[in-house]
Amino acid sequence: MTLKPQDPTIHADPWLSLKQYTPARIALGHTGASLPTAASLNFQLAHALARDAVNIALDFTALSQLLSPLNLPLLTLQSRADNQRMYLQRPDLGRLLNAASLQQISASLTPQNPDAVIVVADGLSSKAIEHHAGAFLKLLVPELLARNYQISPLCLVKHARVAVGDAIAEAYTARLCIVLIGERPGLSSPDSMGIYFTYQAKSGLTTDADRNCISNIHNNGLDYPNALKKLLFLLAEAEKLQLSGVHLKDGTSQMAVSQQAQENVFLLV
Repeated sequence: MTLKPQDPTIHADPWLSLKQYTPARIALGHTGASLPTAASLNFQLAHALARDAVNIALDFTALSQLLSPLNLPLLTLQSRADNQRMYLQRPDLGRLLNAASLQQISASLTPQNPDAVIVVADGLSSKAIEHHAGAFLKLLVPELLARNYQISPLCLVKHARVAVGDAIAEAYTARLCIVLIGERPGLSSPDSMGIYFTYQAKSGLTTDADRNCISNIHNNGLDYPNALKKLLFLLAEAEKLQLSGVHLKDGTSQMAVSQQAQENVFLLV
């Protein structure tokens, strides 16, 4: 059901023409002092989808099957949060692995330390990982292998926060830590995935200022090729500077502007 300004019971908003530029809830119109029924129902649906994204558990068995074509060993791990309620109430427990998971990692260690660990965490949106993790990793893993990076077993972590990757990277003595995680759902994007990259992560010592974040990866947000481009740029710059976080800037937008300027010059010549 869509808003019909010609309906005499609905007063159209003068901002109606601006709706084409944003998914934000603007120009909804009104009936008296209330929202039109369609706008009210759409809001309730979006809110329900956001709640579901947080509370519906990620199917790790299905995720493992989805990622099996990558031909990487898989470990299914869990944080110290035993259930979703504890995970939401105790963020600190979501940043640490439980004892059984630490034993799994120890058993998988080899004499040759990997260069990179890839962590897939359910986070605050199981739908984000279900919809986007597989497709993105099918682009990322071949790029890393082409650059001769050794990758640890792919770690799938239940009830996890971003910092859980620090402990995993430290255990494998890996320079590069890449965490794919479901972001906090918004009313227009309940399945948004984020990527967090950290160079030389250390459990308990790494802070959010030491990470780089690529966010809003979903069908109406940042697409996979551009997210991959940003991540590969950060990886290359981190290797040069031997750091990540606030001192490592994403230069891909500036590169795109420079390239467009060069193309415009060629058109004028």
